[in-house]
Amino acid sequence: MNQSVLKALQLLDLFDEQHPELTLKEISELSRLPKPTAYRLLQALEMRGFLMKTDEQDPRYRLGLKLLGLGQLVSDQLDLRQMARPLMEGLAYTINEAVHLVVVDGHQATYIEKVDSQRALRLFTKVGQSVPLFIGSGPKLLLAYMPEEERLEVLEKHDMYSMTEEKPIDKATLWDELVMIRQKGYALSISEQDLDTTGISFPILDYQGQVLAALTVSGLSSRFEGDNLTFINKETKIAANEISKRLGYSTAKKGVH
Repeated sequence: MNQSVLKALQLLDLFDEQHPELTLKEISELSRLPKPTAYRLLQALEMRGFLMKTDEQDPRYRLGLKLLGLGQLVSDQLDLRQMARPLMEGLAYTINEAVHLVVVDGHQATYIEKVDSQRALRLFTKVGQSVPLFIGSGPKLLLAYMPEEERLEVLEKHDMYSMTEEKPIDKATLWDELVMIRQKGYALSISEQDLDTTGISFPILDYQGQVLAALTVSGLSSRFEGDNLTFINKETKIAANEISKRLGYSTAKKGVH
């Protein structure tokens, strides 16, 4: 990791309950950094909102509101996992397939919770695993519901290749698929992360109708056919809607953003 980044993070670590505010002199002494170096790092942290000055005349530094926002984001995800877990367990029991909770993490999608099926042959995914936003039903659903400007940024900044085939992904075709996902309200993928597997994902919404996560089920494609596919689709939608309801979303609003 870049040494300047490490030093800046070390400065943030100096603040705690015993040291809610620190002067430049105190920060320099505690970090064992020269004052000019400490000042330069403090300026960068202040500019990005990670630190704030309490007084220009007698400057003391304290943690900034940016960290409050990031902390709230982490808290929301923990609350989401706790809220979703019982319903994920119920869904996994009902359809006997793996159930995942997937969220946006920068330009990737990260699996933050998982409930396995009871089958002897299971798919290999783990909590904390990240994949591109353009691979799989969960990631693509999240990409579809991102603001258009952010969607375009993901498509423009990344070379897109299939994980199961040695060929590039056509961005125009992907864009059309994202439009269809929003129109249908769910995403379906076949053999995108692993060969001969199928994934189905529905959005989980917060009280404002914003998409917080994707509720994703996946398994061998041979089990995602005919009446069973219809059954899995229906039960996954019911579970996603119930999680959204428990997070404060009301169907009376009829809005998905």
